Amino acid sequence: MSISVFDLFKIGLGPSSSHTVGPMSAAFHFASQLAGQPVAVVQITLYGSLSLTGKGHATDRAVVYGLSGLKPETTLPDEAGIIWSSVKSSGQLSLPCKKEIPFDPDRNILFVDQPLPEHPNGMKFTATAEDGSMILEQIWFSTGGGFIATREDLTNQSGQQNELTIPYPFSSAEELLRLCASHQINMAELLLANEKARGSDEKEISNSLDNILQTMESCIERGFQTEGVLPGGLDVQRRAPGLYQRWQKEVESNDPLQVMDWVSLCALAVNEENAAGGRVVTSPTNGAAGVIPAVIAFHKQYDRSASQDSVRLFLLTAAAIGMLYKKNASISAAEVGCQGEIGVASSMAAAGLVAAWGGTMEQVEHAAEIAMEHHLGMTCDPVAGLVQVPCIERNAMGAVKAINAARMALSGDGKHRVTLDQVIETMYQTGKDMQDRYKETSQGGLAVNVVYC
Repeated sequence: MSISVFDLFKIGLGPSSSHTVGPMSAAFHFASQLAGQPVAVVQITLYGSLSLTGKGHATDRAVVYGLSGLKPETTLPDEAGIIWSSVKSSGQLSLPCKKEIPFDPDRNILFVDQPLPEHPNGMKFTATAEDGSMILEQIWFSTGGGFIATREDLTNQSGQQNELTIPYPFSSAEELLRLCASHQINMAELLLANEKARGSDEKEISNSLDNILQTMESCIERGFQTEGVLPGGLDVQRRAPGLYQRWQKEVESNDPLQVMDWVSLCALAVNEENAAGGRVVTSPTNGAAGVIPAVIAFHKQYDRSASQDSVRLFLLTAAAIGMLYKKNASISAAEVGCQGEIGVASSMAAAGLVAAWGGTMEQVEHAAEIAMEHHLGMTCDPVAGLVQVPCIERNAMGAVKAINAARMALSGDGKHRVTLDQVIETMYQTGKDMQDRYKETSQGGLAVNVVYC
């Protein structure tokens, strides 16, 4: 398997990895190919889930950012906001080649609710000349977690990823456990060796992991400090600042549930920032970006043995589990519902925490299985198409479940009846069976039963 740790843990803007980060990357790639061309008009068509919840997920803004030459990993929220305001007010868009073209988001971005056959998150980019002749047309898909693919990629799976020789390829949890046992290494060591095969040395990889952690912690801190109402029209009040102030006052108390309050607080802080279009880490998605940071924050706050090395161990182990879901199922709520986002994040976090606590590889796999088993069937039904209700609170619940799953796994010897591979397959089958209105379309569940206007 040639997915990188840093494919799963990407830095980008909220509120959605599939609806914001992915389309922004696709638009950037498209615009980068227009240098030297007599472009007069650029048209974007968003299909399926990208259409149905695109405005609530800022997909229209994201494609404008990408067409303007912005990349998710390096763009700051304020910079993106300036670009959007400029295009809206001037009716002009500056392509990366410095060519300015007329552009009105209300006219040049089309929303078509019907999905393309390959994937629910499809988009078409078209560039034409002054005389209407075609210069370039491409169809892209945002497949979850900020991953993007062309139509050719999806129809020819063998070409979806560049061939890369890595020392420890794996495609299942069973194979991953077997490799660890036969080479007497843990999952983190296995992934570290695979990352080195990409050309980075151990110090560079560690620095990149530390940067991921620092971005997560900065996001938590911003969430603690930023007050106000989240954008989008639901009038959802940020709760993290008030909860943080209360937690600080009670930190010396003997309340046994204070630990749970800390976990929930950190998860809420991240996802309130995400909902506001802040800078987050896809872990593995933006909608589920609060689970892993919250569990790491719990580990650092309450485990005396916590260290920089234990957090790196956590992240690498979590990534190994995330790769299994990406390859064998999906991390896209538009494809399999929220079990593919919150469920996967909880599974990854549970595995990472067991590793940080010194568990065996069998216990790591068991924790990942437990966490996903109890997210099976979770729908994605965002009210008003916004990543706010119920998404923000779901991150807190997913983080608490991850810690519980880790504790349960460590209480046994790693032997269990249901395997992680079986649960991943079940999750994928369940997602395929789920009605489309429960898969990030805002056409079912809470999205139609909660009055917001």
